[in-house]
Amino acid sequence: MRNLRLTIAYDGTDFHGWQRQPNVPTVQGCLEDGLMRITGAEVKLYGSGRTDAGVHAASQVANFNTGCRIPCENLQKALNDLVPWSVRIREVSEAAEDFHARYHARAKTYRYRILRAPVCSPFFWRFVEHHPYPLDHRRMAEAARLLEGEHDFTSFAASSRDEDDDLPGAVSEPSSQQPAKHVPSMVRIIFSSRLWWRPRMKLLTYEVRGNGFLHHMVRNIAGTLIEVGRGKLAPREVLRILAACDRTLAGPTAPARGLCLMKVDY
Repeated sequence: MRNLRLTIAYDGTDFHGWQRQPNVPTVQGCLEDGLMRITGAEVKLYGSGRTDAGVHAASQVANFNTGCRIPCENLQKALNDLVPWSVRIREVSEAAEDFHARYHARAKTYRYRILRAPVCSPFFWRFVEHHPYPLDHRRMAEAARLLEGEHDFTSFAASSRDEDDDLPGAVSEPSSQQPAKHVPSMVRIIFSSRLWWRPRMKLLTYEVRGNGFLHHMVRNIAGTLIEVGRGKLAPREVLRILAACDRTLAGPTAPARGLCLMKVDY
């Protein structure tokens, strides 16, 4: 049995996210269907994490086990011939027997892009949040840096599930009446959180690298940074928002189209 690793890029606009769902197009679903046609067997594909509907990826990583003996290069070509043009398999390689794209990931890098130009090109609109209004990028960059380190990110998380389930979470102590139970952890470590401005392109780029991300976490951070740029929040107020563990204090969830998974580190 082989364990194959895929590196995948996709435009998430027309997909209902990564994770397979009934009766709607998903990235995992189209890849598994293509692999089943190639290998002749049902395939379970494990991604490094579940991107939301409309979110893009430059280097998503996934793996699957198969008895198929097709060489990696031939499998890559065959799969690219079967999946939509909005999904491209950048690489197929042999992985260690115990490699798991989700559980072995050590860090991920996301980018959120905001276009400040008066008009958004039709060739660009799928991949940026168009915000043709004044934003103070220096204040936004100051606020972004304050998010670095280990924090409880409850204030920047959706109330549903973890975005990627990257970390195992905490386990409560058992009592004499009941066994220990799993308690999801909202703590994540952000290794870098930076924002920069490209004046010629009128483009703001927020890039964040961390050991894991909660559901909507990056989009909620981006929405909060926009509020800082608008002058609705002071940069250091992000520390107060973090400490409060209260989602209602942070900014709105920024649209999915501006977000892209750039890299997964192992």
